[in-house]
Amino acid sequence: MHDKDLKEAFVSNLNGTSLGEISLGSVLAPLCLISRGLVLILYFLGKGVYPFSWKIHLFLDFTMVVVPLVLSCTVLSDVLLLVILGLASIDVSMLFQIYHKRKHTIPVQFHQTLKTFLETRLETKCTPFVTVFRVLVNVKTAISILAVDFAIFPRRYAKTETYGTGVMDFGVGSFILANSLVSPEARQKQASASKFSHVTKQLLSVWPLVVLGMVRLISVKALGYHEHVSEYGVHWNFFFTLAIVRVVASLLLTFFPANKSWILSLAIGAIYQTTLEMTELKAFILHGSDRTGGFLSANREGVFSVIGYVAIYMAGVQVGLYVMEKRTLVKDWIKAILWLLLASFGLWTLLHVCQSFVEPVSRRMANLSYLLWTMAQSLYFLCCLIAADLVLVFSKVLSKCSPVSSSWFIAQETTTQDPNTGTPLDEDKTTKKIDDLCLIQAVNRNQLLFFMLSNVMTGLTNVMLDTVNSSPWFSVCVLVSYMFANCSVIYILHIKKMTLKFW
Repeated sequence: MHDKDLKEAFVSNLNGTSLGEISLGSVLAPLCLISRGLVLILYFLGKGVYPFSWKIHLFLDFTMVVVPLVLSCTVLSDVLLLVILGLASIDVSMLFQIYHKRKHTIPVQFHQTLKTFLETRLETKCTPFVTVFRVLVNVKTAISILAVDFAIFPRRYAKTETYGTGVMDFGVGSFILANSLVSPEARQKQASASKFSHVTKQLLSVWPLVVLGMVRLISVKALGYHEHVSEYGVHWNFFFTLAIVRVVASLLLTFFPANKSWILSLAIGAIYQTTLEMTELKAFILHGSDRTGGFLSANREGVFSVIGYVAIYMAGVQVGLYVMEKRTLVKDWIKAILWLLLASFGLWTLLHVCQSFVEPVSRRMANLSYLLWTMAQSLYFLCCLIAADLVLVFSKVLSKCSPVSSSWFIAQETTTQDPNTGTPLDEDKTTKKIDDLCLIQAVNRNQLLFFMLSNVMTGLTNVMLDTVNSSPWFSVCVLVSYMFANCSVIYILHIKKMTLKFW
């Protein structure tokens, strides 16, 4: 079999994994963030030296956040539960160390310590877990688009052919949702003088995605690069989907209130699903064999799945509005977690009903079940990230130091103190220093560039290597090196304060 055909067959006709395994995997990244934060706090308590050099920060963030994500979808995929339990045990032991080293000003009784924690005021300038969510989705996407071409990557994690739930299937939907969380509508920053000017602005803002989509299309066809046609179609790709979804959603939200976008999301999903069931559209998308009947026939998966992705985007705007609400106390965010978990549980219930009586999840069509699954899983993942950040806040309250980037900073009376002298440190300067040296903030600064760079590096790696027949450890080394190269480029741009955005 020709190498191109072999690689196409390698990622075709797959059925995914269980919902439970994907949910379990969502716990790993938050635990890694907790580990990273607790290590920094313990080191600061012991040495009182911070920040480190940029090389040490890059190495620390990469090894504690990115490398575990690479290993979890390769050599450690079959023992993921044991990895999570082991990492959780390490986190708990580090938290106990911080608790026993707590400052004398912190109440001795645990219930008093807990009360102090619940009443802690947080900095409200940003919601760090939203940034972390978006970055982790981008990083996981970057890992998966290359890892899927290696045999070490479990086939059950790859995108499914027709029905099923693969890790990469969730990645596509969560990428759309990640963009909607920080949309102008979610941040309530629509400053346009008129609805027409707002739509025009959105049309102009997506031109880089259209250009990138055209570049990918031309390069794939010119180089004879392997492609899974039933994923999006002959000419379509994910860059086009991102652009169209952004424009259509912005157009709809100029006439529909953003704070009711969840209604529009469900309406779009329900109408689309009804159309799939009542017409020949489903058969046309899934079973049509003719790709020569025009643009629509050639790209039916990409064109019609846009409808489902628009519904996901609308739901994401609603979630964005909720999580962006101003909350100053820890206990307010605990309530928010409970509400988000309740919403997630409700969506899981609806998903079960939909899969039982309508049809299973299909990323290829982006049907109603896919919408419900993406939202349920995303809300659950957001809850895990918020909970992880609150664990770090608890550690900061105990230690009275906050040298952890991409995490909440404690306002007013519990400022960071030098562990040796007890003198307060300048919180704004400390925040700026650690953000300037944070890999998560680096990816956040140039998210589209990181995504584009990952696609280019994936293409180059596939051209140069026989990925399908590579040994497990060689595959892991390639993936780690590939991610380190991507992260290093983005990180260097960040420490030089370079944002490559000109549109």
